[in-house]
Amino acid sequence: MPHRPLARAFATLVALSTAALGAMLAPGTAQAAAAAVNYVALGDSYSSGVGAGPYDLSTCLRSQKSYAPLWAAANAVTSFTFPACGGAVTSDVINNQVGSLSATTTLVTITIGGNDAGFADVITSCRFGSTSNCTNAVNEAKAFATTTLPGRLDATYAAIRDRAPNARLIVLGYPRLFETGSCGLLAMSTYKRTILNEAADVLATVISGRAAAAGATFADTRPYFAGHGVCAADPWIRDVSGVIEAYHPDADGYRYGYLPALNAVTG
Repeated sequence: MPHRPLARAFATLVALSTAALGAMLAPGTAQAAAAAVNYVALGDSYSSGVGAGPYDLSTCLRSQKSYAPLWAAANAVTSFTFPACGGAVTSDVINNQVGSLSATTTLVTITIGGNDAGFADVITSCRFGSTSNCTNAVNEAKAFATTTLPGRLDATYAAIRDRAPNARLIVLGYPRLFETGSCGLLAMSTYKRTILNEAADVLATVISGRAAAAGATFADTRPYFAGHGVCAADPWIRDVSGVIEAYHPDADGYRYGYLPALNAVTG
């Protein structure tokens, strides 16, 4: 009996100490949980890494030298999923890629819209066709980008939000592909290169606007590629040296163009 008050006092002290320790540990535990990054990289060839090589064994031409795996490796993410696929359009993202998302996804990146607007056909028309064919192709692509593409982007971003309601969505844009100075006799004319860059600006405006409407962050890659387009002394965009890889970033373009653009918005 004489020892019961002491025992009760000791028990109270232990309880208080445990509670205090729990209070100190709880924030750390919460911070550790909050720090988990479950990253999913969606999109087209500019996300999958076409132009960088080497590629995986799929038909999507995924490269570990693309900006997404580079960012994942540098930030020691908790999980990284990479369904981005060369040639993808918005419907491909909705039908084939968003299934990789879940409520536990915390970060999603995407480049999409260029193929919807006919990127490959426009480039082909300008590279191998007449000036008038190039002008017509560019004008058609710009009209599509401002009238039809916004709805497709809205549907794509909504599908991502539906599948990954807790994720931050970062939409990366496309670079201007060309420098407009002297480029040799076999290059596209300055006029063609100029109107293609202007089309890239229209596409960037449309994508950034729809990204903002969806509550996403837009990462503009154009400033990072300035001075490194086709015809530059140090180009980060491939010309026609590779049929599949033509007019895509090379490994330097993903590392020194796309990756810094992503780092600028992720901190």
